[in-house]
Amino acid sequence: MNFSGFQKLTLLDYPGKVACTLFTAGCNLRCPFCHNASLVTHIDNSNIYKKEEILSFLKKRQGILEGVCITGGEPLLQPELESFLYEVKSLGYPIKLDTNGFFPDRLISLVEKGLVDYVAVDFKNSYEKYAMTTGIENLDLAPFKKTVEFLLSSKVDFEFRTTVVDKIHETQDIVEIAKTIKGAKRYFLQSFVDSGDLITNGLCAILPNEMKKMAFLASEFVPNTEIRGI
Repeated sequence: MNFSGFQKLTLLDYPGKVACTLFTAGCNLRCPFCHNASLVTHIDNSNIYKKEEILSFLKKRQGILEGVCITGGEPLLQPELESFLYEVKSLGYPIKLDTNGFFPDRLISLVEKGLVDYVAVDFKNSYEKYAMTTGIENLDLAPFKKTVEFLLSSKVDFEFRTTVVDKIHETQDIVEIAKTIKGAKRYFLQSFVDSGDLITNGLCAILPNEMKKMAFLASEFVPNTEIRGI
């Protein structure tokens, strides 16, 4: 298994842990605000980290690093992900998986096998706006809804998060999401940041006061609602 990005140290990606982050290439969605376009629409196959290189690094960092984050792109598209996670777990590392939630059966299998300790799901927008927000016409939401139902009833640690973008998200959208995930352990609103590697340019963040209003209203349904990035 190969990776298209490797951050050797992060204090932000895995809540409460000093971790590293691995990036997989490829995604089934085309969200205009995606900040990793180079992993989605114009993949650079010259910038590759091989599995053996990653595992060697992790062996050397045992006792220093406290976790491994797998993100993308969409990691669950990778057919060799399960075998790689087995190798990471054999080194004693907790694993956080970032996913868009559209591959519930694969996610459930990994969780039930004890290969994932923390799941972060991007809840892109209210269901009414999901196709527009993800850039996919006639998007079937049934797989995503299955992921939501699984996490809300599962014992695995998890979070839902929404990257909030001006002209794409409105306050009522955030309220609708919060209603849908009522009972969730935590919900994060993330302020949009132009990484310079977007699928669509010209997007803007929502003003901080509006973000705070969204978080306040969402907290009626998910008390542990917080803001990241402002």
